[in-house]
Amino acid sequence: MPKKLEPEQEHLRLEQMKVYERQYEDSAFVCGIDEAGRGPLAGPVVAAAVILPREAEIFYLNDSKKVTERRRELLFDEIQEKAIAFGIGIVSPEEIDEINILQATYAAMRQAVSGLSVQPAVLLNDAVTIPGIELPQVPIIKGDAKSVSIAAASILAKVTRDRMMRQYDAIYPEYGFAGHKGYGTAAHIAAIREYGPCPIHRRSFIHNFV
Repeated sequence: MPKKLEPEQEHLRLEQMKVYERQYEDSAFVCGIDEAGRGPLAGPVVAAAVILPREAEIFYLNDSKKVTERRRELLFDEIQEKAIAFGIGIVSPEEIDEINILQATYAAMRQAVSGLSVQPAVLLNDAVTIPGIELPQVPIIKGDAKSVSIAAASILAKVTRDRMMRQYDAIYPEYGFAGHKGYGTAAHIAAIREYGPCPIHRRSFIHNFV
């Protein structure tokens, strides 16, 4: 993990992550969009949409992959407390198999946007342009490390999905979902081969293992 920054350094880092937000500061509401769970063999894909106040300062907010699980949980609560609005979209493994993971990701993102209590003027997306949304969109490569709005969305999506996978672990303990969150670890693949797939496995992802 990166060394914990002093408050002055952390303030400067967050200001650097507001470059895109400042480009659209004349817009009423700027919304960040990100997803979690495109790659796993099991579980849903989850997307989040977050509108933060311009003056919001959430220390240690970053790409969810660069933050510890404990820190993500703390940020999850702080983001929801400080956000002007947020929405979550969840698409099931069955629908992923039916329409493919890319289309399922777009569907989750559309759900997240539709769940906002206010309409954003522009969407800052992590690397994608979402079909079926008429709002202006700005795809940003590695956006979850470059935009506070996208980083906030990445945290909400990741924590929501991880919590779901821990719940599934209690239902299907033989697969170890609480540990690997459905990703294709050696232990997970071995469990699929031993026990076969369970109802939350993505059949289109595991055909090589069963």
